[in-house]
Amino acid sequence: MNDLDTQLVKYLTDAHSIEVQALAQLRKAPDVAGAPELADAFREHLAETERHEQITRDLLAARSAEPSKLKDLVMGFGGKGFLLFARLQPDTPGKLFAHALSYEALELASYELLRRVAEQADAPDVVDAAELIGGQERAMRDRLDGLVDIAVGAALSAHPRDDVNTLLPKYLADAHAIEEQAIGLLERAPGVVHDPKIAEVFSSHLVETRRHAASVQGRLEALGGDSSSLKDAAMRLGALNWASFFRAHPDTPGKLVAFGFAFEFLEIGGYEQLARVADRAGDAETAKVARTILGDERAAAEKLAGVFDEAAAASLEAKGVQSET
Repeated sequence: MNDLDTQLVKYLTDAHSIEVQALAQLRKAPDVAGAPELADAFREHLAETERHEQITRDLLAARSAEPSKLKDLVMGFGGKGFLLFARLQPDTPGKLFAHALSYEALELASYELLRRVAEQADAPDVVDAAELIGGQERAMRDRLDGLVDIAVGAALSAHPRDDVNTLLPKYLADAHAIEEQAIGLLERAPGVVHDPKIAEVFSSHLVETRRHAASVQGRLEALGGDSSSLKDAAMRLGALNWASFFRAHPDTPGKLVAFGFAFEFLEIGGYEQLARVADRAGDAETAKVARTILGDERAAAEKLAGVFDEAAAASLEAKGVQSET
């Protein structure tokens, strides 16, 4: 097996472990979705995901390989751990919605990268599978994107004793914490990827993200609230730990771009909800800020999708594998 084939097997192993985590989440997600429309979406995608797991397993078997028991175990526990976290939040449906939107984006990005590596390796069976699964992940992401109003209604219903004016500062505090996490990641990303085009995407979005954090902080102060220093510190620590993880992997560019793309959709899910909560609270200024930031996050996601080619090539180069095109 040549170096390119070896890397293809590793990408397939990663894809399988991602599907294992998705299954761990999707099997329980309908129970905490908070709305029948969301529950139905999760149930229907569960059936697709079971098929995805089998496809990646079969592709590995065709190459005399098998899934990584360790990666699958870690990812499976990670999926269950998130659901436990979501259950402990007062707005479980909202947290679940944003995470699910982000996870579909992570899967989509992963299969976009897998397809590019498979094309290099002249593996048409993997190319076809990546296109099929990637298309279904994109469709699920878009389906969830169209259920924001349902998710907000379900999340607010989980707060029967709180009105939207009381909840709005909490949504803003969550948004500020996520921006702090994004800043931590974006500050380190250009020094990790070593590709000028990818680095520029991260660097330019860092400038935007600092502005986003300041805007959210301003709205918090205007409402008499304050960001949670403890929550922000925890988010920043998470960013530091992820950066260390990426540095430990030779194919960092691909993993970092895929994660960055997914993180944009975590923010998109959060700001879509924040804008609607602000609308319900009659706070036009906060709604405007949320929608302005939302536009930047969607644009950043598009820019990251635009460097998937570079990310795949840079990842192979980091492994010492030369492009064959």
